[in-house]
Amino acid sequence: MTKEMIVSSNGHETIVAILEDDVVAEIFVERERQRGVFGNIYKGRVSKVLPGMQSAFVDIGLERHGFLYVSDVVNTIEEFKRLEAGDDDEGEEDGNKGRGKGRDHAAPEAKIEDLLKEGQEILVQVAKEPLGTKGARLNSYVTMPGRFLVFMPTVDHVGVSRKIDSREERSRLRGIVREFRDAHGFTGGVIIRTAAGGRPKDDIVSDLAYFHRVWNEIRHKVETSRAPAVVYREQSLVAKLLRDLLTEEFAAIRIDNEQEYQRVKELIERIMPSLAPRVKLYTKEFPIFEEYGVQAEIDKALRSKVWLKSGGSIVINQTEALVAIDVNTGRYVGKRTAGRLEDTIVKTNLEAAKEIVQQIRLRDLGGIIVLDFIDMEEKKNRQKVFQALEQELRKDRAPSKAVQVSDFGLIIVTRKRVKQSLERVLTEPCPYCSGTGVIKSSSTICYEILSEVKKVGADVEAQNILLRVNPDIARALKEEESAVLRDLKDSLHKEITIKPDVHLHHEQFDLMAI
Repeated sequence: MTKEMIVSSNGHETIVAILEDDVVAEIFVERERQRGVFGNIYKGRVSKVLPGMQSAFVDIGLERHGFLYVSDVVNTIEEFKRLEAGDDDEGEEDGNKGRGKGRDHAAPEAKIEDLLKEGQEILVQVAKEPLGTKGARLNSYVTMPGRFLVFMPTVDHVGVSRKIDSREERSRLRGIVREFRDAHGFTGGVIIRTAAGGRPKDDIVSDLAYFHRVWNEIRHKVETSRAPAVVYREQSLVAKLLRDLLTEEFAAIRIDNEQEYQRVKELIERIMPSLAPRVKLYTKEFPIFEEYGVQAEIDKALRSKVWLKSGGSIVINQTEALVAIDVNTGRYVGKRTAGRLEDTIVKTNLEAAKEIVQQIRLRDLGGIIVLDFIDMEEKKNRQKVFQALEQELRKDRAPSKAVQVSDFGLIIVTRKRVKQSLERVLTEPCPYCSGTGVIKSSSTICYEILSEVKKVGADVEAQNILLRVNPDIARALKEEESAVLRDLKDSLHKEITIKPDVHLHHEQFDLMAI
């Protein structure tokens, strides 16, 4: 499989598309004003302890308090004083496994009321973004992933991924970590990832030095900050994706922003120098997402109905509790051959299975997903569709599981989600229909205006430009998105007048020379 990473960044918003064999597979969005909190570390204050649910709410300074289960509790601030180096346990690559001695602080018999008290300060990490009306899921077993290592400051062991088979290599890597720990008084646990296999000592030491520096900064902030306070923010979206996804499969990484291009090139030269020549700066005036067909896929992912090539369709309805996906034959009626209805249905279902998984990944749908395929009479055909779905799900990085509900002809998929779906990121409840539908958010419209004006601005000869927009967009351009307006003026070298027009739809705007 050949992959490409397409990065579009305008200083306010960064969108990354992952292409697999020229098909858009995943979309990631990050906005400077609305950066996600997954992976961030906070010094929080326990606001409420719930013995009946064996959990607690923790104020970390966000709009809604986060929640912490008893199994995820360890008093990290006290643990600072207890950590000693010297363990040599085997471990998994996943930072959530093999937590070692730290797990003893929250043994199954421990009770939340014995571990936490209201008003107590505790160090926590966001394990899942706030979703809908729910606050962030928290974890006090802090993990910090690097390119080759995972650092776990609240435990005390050195582990190696079991996928590194060579005894000599495992011993070499553990020796590098032990040597660094002894030389720098470095405490905490380290899991050596599969990617570390065969890497030179300098690469491993580079990760260790980074963790050592960052963790010292975190400890200083914990000691000097008043809760609630953020003490560590995750890396930028592009850096995280390169850290977690970059492999030899990527044929190209294309970026339309020169500053982001330089940052990416420097990062790749450090972690995978052989791939540095594959980083390309996109310099055409035509938007990069339109050039590579990404924008069309994003627009399709914001619609509830998706047409299949055969003429059938799938309808996706996302709710707070679950996602329902319905398959219809639509315009596809098969060949004019008697007795072939089952074949028509099977063909539509098989095509739908592939498209459903693509849309699940593209939209980043999670939780419980109920698939209602067209009813099939023959058991072998139902099994054929189920197997096709499972095969497509294997391409997905997110953990998922599919189960057949034979009595109703449904398939239920459970998929782990840690952040908002694409629809929730790019849209907001529609004021025209009392929240029953969605429109693009004000921020999205502002960034589209920026892109469109840059595209056509060179052809406008007048020195003054009138931009007619909906009043909500006019307000956004003058307030929270005022930087976009400055960018417009700087890029065009023209004076831009914003004129609110109540007759314009929220997503419409007009550009006129005056």
